[in-house]
Amino acid sequence: MLEMQGIFTKQKKYEFFLLAVCAIGWGFTPYSTFFAGIALGSLFGLYNFWILVRRMEKFDRVVDGPGGKKVSVGTAYRFGSGIAAVAIALTFPDEIHLIGTVVGLMIPYVLLIVERIMFHARN
Repeated sequence: MLEMQGIFTKQKKYEFFLLAVCAIGWGFTPYSTFFAGIALGSLFGLYNFWILVRRMEKFDRVVDGPGGKKVSVGTAYRFGSGIAAVAIALTFPDEIHLIGTVVGLMIPYVLLIVERIMFHARN
């Protein structure tokens, strides 16, 4: 499961770069609410990806170990996190763009697909 930790480490680097771009966009463009929504959504999306990585590691330990204990992959936590991000965007519509938040929630998964495509193209 070291591969998942490596993927998550790369994801964090990409996300921090994206957050820096969002901060610049928020500060210097007239689309500050959209960039705030992207930033909020990508933070919650990174949290969702962290939950997925953590649960997959736990799942691997249970499968490799003795006994057949049932383990979920944290779908309810990830849904709840997405709902919380949208609730924050709906609470502050003048500061945070709702569509930007939803797009930001999907960014870690898009980055994951792009990173895997690049990995397979190199190897």
